[in-house]
Amino acid sequence: MMARARLVALAVAGLLGLGATPALAHPLGNFSISHYAALEPGATEVTVRYVIDMAEIPTFQEVQETGLVTEVGHASVAPWAAAKAVALARGLRVTVGERPLALAVVSHQTIFPPGAGGLPTLKLGVVYRAPLPAAAAGTLELRYRDENFADRAGWKEIIARPVAGVTLVASTAPATDRSRELADYPTDLLNSPPQDLEARVTFAPSATAVAAVPPAPPMTLRPNAQAPSGGAFADLVAQSEPGLGLLALALLTAAVLGAFHALEPGHGKTVVAAYLVGSRGTARHALILGLVVTASHTAGVYLLGGVTFYASRHVVPERLYPWLSLGSGLTIAALGLALFLRRFGGAGDHHHHHGHHHHGPHAHDHSHGGGDHHHDHDHAPAPISLRALVALGVGGGIIPCPAALVVLLTALSLHRVGFGLVLIVAFSVGLAAVLVAIGILMVYAGRLMSRFRDDGPWIHRWLPLTSSAVMTLLGLGIAVQAVVPWMPR
Repeated sequence: MMARARLVALAVAGLLGLGATPALAHPLGNFSISHYAALEPGATEVTVRYVIDMAEIPTFQEVQETGLVTEVGHASVAPWAAAKAVALARGLRVTVGERPLALAVVSHQTIFPPGAGGLPTLKLGVVYRAPLPAAAAGTLELRYRDENFADRAGWKEIIARPVAGVTLVASTAPATDRSRELADYPTDLLNSPPQDLEARVTFAPSATAVAAVPPAPPMTLRPNAQAPSGGAFADLVAQSEPGLGLLALALLTAAVLGAFHALEPGHGKTVVAAYLVGSRGTARHALILGLVVTASHTAGVYLLGGVTFYASRHVVPERLYPWLSLGSGLTIAALGLALFLRRFGGAGDHHHHHGHHHHGPHAHDHSHGGGDHHHDHDHAPAPISLRALVALGVGGGIIPCPAALVVLLTALSLHRVGFGLVLIVAFSVGLAAVLVAIGILMVYAGRLMSRFRDDGPWIHRWLPLTSSAVMTLLGLGIAVQAVVPWMPR
């Protein structure tokens, strides 16, 4: 009864749109791995306070690879943390002058804040220390570079703060801690988080600096200040095993949440509408597009889930997103450009039947106007290619949303694979239903406009040209957004 009440309440909340958006539980996204380093140069040593914050999917991968049990105090945690701290130290480059420093682990701490769909996240904090070279004196330059998880997105922050008796001469790293050791991410920077992985710090110990090394205070990690909210969809699979009635309710809720998700920015709504307007599509074409979007979105989630679960050592799932986005954008742009060129050139736009009836013993067809002639223009659109429809549907649906991937991984971790797979299909159907509805709406809106201005150039030429141009620009925009993260800063 408790499980039934929870699921019904969750369904009602989803249907009312409360939490209908499959929000990311981790502020930086389900794929992110965030870095934080506080550099503390001293008179005789350098201390580095280092924090790694893994979101749901990297934590899931870490558990799969190492057998870590995500419970504070479990026997597997301390050995894993000790080994991980040593491994992370190998990815940190710290030099004074031209001499590298060997970082030694002083202490470490691990916590597992809850994430979306019942999946945990992971935070590991390590205090490192390294003695300064014996001959080091006067003004010194410390160089720091973090090479860990270089291919993963996230918050990457470095600060520099000298200990007592040391003067900070210059620093490329600020002294202000903006994220409170990755515990409180500023909301105004979440869309453009810092990406600092290198720093230079010039410092000078004073003549009265104390040579004795005080004990380094241990890390005190805290969960993220932002309350975890994985969205109703990600939480569905974490409910108790439902019966047939609750399963039907869960599927309906997943479909409705997918429909709400389709109303968010992106997801091909504008592209589908532009294509159907530019090509003068029919309701049948809109339905085909919806079915292809459903199949491609579901397949994309399954593919990325399989990579995450089985091949994450060889392929970083997050690295597939830019390639999928690039392929999607280029496909959409190519279809839009082909449609634009076809309309601009007039191919298929006008099939002219000029029947000129003369009052005489002969009749012939030719092209001229005036007199006692019947001039009939049949503005028949060229047939829409099934191949183009499939390509557009795949391009609009192949990029899986992270919330759906979290659902799949939650199902795998709870050994409810079948339930998770069916929920994702229902979610994709809801998403595609919105695209179909928008497509049909645009088809009938276009027909309604043509009734009022059947012979106007706006309906028969400029509107298709404009819509295909918009489609081309949207595709190029998607491709550019996929490439931008790869460009050097």
